[in-house]
Amino acid sequence: MTNGFNRKPVLQIFGLALLSFLTLIAFPQTGIVAPDKPEATSPSDVIVAGNNQFAWELYRKIQLEPGNNGKNIFLSPYSISTALAMTYAGSRGNTAEQMARVLHFTIPQTEFSPAYAAVNARIVKTGSKTYQLNIANALWGQKSYHFEADFLDLIRKNYEGGFQTVDYHDPVSALKTINQWVERQTNSKIKDLLHLEDVDCLTRLVLTNAIYFKGDWEQPFNPKQTQTAPFTVTPGQVVNIPMMRQKGKFSYCRVTGAQILELPYAGKDLAMLVILPDGDINSLEAGLTAARIREWRSQLETQKVEVSLPKFKFMTRYYLDQALPELGMGDAFLETEADFSGITGRKNLYIKHVIHQAMIDVNEQGSEAAAATAVVMDAKSLSFNPIFQADHPFMFAILHQATGSLLFMGRVTDPSRP
Repeated sequence: MTNGFNRKPVLQIFGLALLSFLTLIAFPQTGIVAPDKPEATSPSDVIVAGNNQFAWELYRKIQLEPGNNGKNIFLSPYSISTALAMTYAGSRGNTAEQMARVLHFTIPQTEFSPAYAAVNARIVKTGSKTYQLNIANALWGQKSYHFEADFLDLIRKNYEGGFQTVDYHDPVSALKTINQWVERQTNSKIKDLLHLEDVDCLTRLVLTNAIYFKGDWEQPFNPKQTQTAPFTVTPGQVVNIPMMRQKGKFSYCRVTGAQILELPYAGKDLAMLVILPDGDINSLEAGLTAARIREWRSQLETQKVEVSLPKFKFMTRYYLDQALPELGMGDAFLETEADFSGITGRKNLYIKHVIHQAMIDVNEQGSEAAAATAVVMDAKSLSFNPIFQADHPFMFAILHQATGSLLFMGRVTDPSRP
């Protein structure tokens, strides 16, 4: 890039650019994001369009949270959608309707999981084997607790989600088992997804998704060309970072207010789309739409470009307990309203936490990314406690515990009378 352009905190944009990298593998015709009015014709297209729409909305929600102002952002919306898709499979009533609306699951619930399975199958079916991609699901239920066989069978068939039992009354052991599984599935990049405070004695089920990707650039950067260079975080804050450089032929275009660059990974199934604003990144993000990015990508042309791209590596962790209800799926998080009777046969579970952790490492060789999502479901502690209200005639007895002998017995028909 020429030195005349202001370098703003573009690391947030990398998170945006990678929001739908899996879609580029399985559904390259849909582009980096879903269109504002999806031109979906198959159930798989509908799933992808819905997932991408949710990705945009969740990204914006996270971006606007006060604690994230000025921070790097990175997440795997596919991981989050998949973990919540498994949870959605057991939802009923208003809870299911709200989840479907927020997650943009527009296919009837009875047909949804097989359609989602078809999307996942196309994503993990790699032809060139030039990159590593692993997606895994698992359910972790409280031992000796009842779960509907139909639900477990649906998850196993459509999400390849194995069911294992743990004991949340021994949280250290339970979390060790779950976290070790996540760590294995993400090549040791996501560690300690769940913390001790995330579960308690009422936890009955944790649904997990893990995703791992590693790919080399189609045209790697020469480490000898990497030099320390200034990076303008804000107009008054400049930091020195290692800047990778190379000159080569890439898909590139200049649009009003930004430059667009596409860097392919080996095999060209995947690419990183970099959107570099001329000015403030917040202004750019506020005006971004799915249709606009589709339009920009259609303008990309292969040409010689001098590329300067920072090396970066960071980890993010999000609790989505506030963002998801604010988007419209509040019932799932309320003990009094949640209906996940498809999981247990009763309305006795609610979502306590949705936890997401992700990492990204971009260097001269390529990129490595991993993420994991956990949906923590607790038993309801309020509305489903037995209620014993002796406000009408009753019988009583005094008995000897060891023998069971009835020593006294009687009834109360009017407690006000002597």
